[in-house]
Amino acid sequence: MARENLNAGFTGSPTDQPEGVRKVAKSAGDAVRRETNALAIGVAEHPHTATTLVLAIGVMAFGLGYLMGRSSGDQSYWH
Repeated sequence: MARENLNAGFTGSPTDQPEGVRKVAKSAGDAVRRETNALAIGVAEHPHTATTLVLAIGVMAFGLGYLMGRSSGDQSYWH
């Protein structure tokens, strides 16, 4: 029995190209995939820098939340 090379699957392009909202959503989805891939590659190549950035953002967010909480604590709602 001879082995045949079967190419099963859709290899063409759809007959109806997306328009309007579907086109915008597809374009946005493609952009998110590209950026996510670039981010993953950057993190893989520079893990220490990525860790430092995540920790720095976390510390700044905590500090900002702390300051906002302290400033709203000056007003007493419970008399």
